[in-house]
Amino acid sequence: MTIGGIVSAVVLGAVVGALGRLIVPGRQSMPAWLTVLVGIVAAFAGTGLCAMVGLRTSGWNFWETIFQVGVAAAGVCAVAAFWPPRSHR
Repeated sequence: MTIGGIVSAVVLGAVVGALGRLIVPGRQSMPAWLTVLVGIVAAFAGTGLCAMVGLRTSGWNFWETIFQVGVAAAGVCAVAAFWPPRSHR
């Protein structure tokens, strides 16, 4: 993987993670870096799911993006359920 590929994966992960976090109702106490990490994992997992279903995964694809954001929303729900809440001082 090239430096450009890594940078684009982080940017795409941030966007997918943010969209997934916006879909989940309520307030999540997880930090921004964890949202990006969930988004990166969701981007790869969503692409894998599209490939398994038989959808095209080269270039931009509407359904691939929907799968990625859906996986990100599920990931945000899962991580937020186990992440300790912030203490309010």
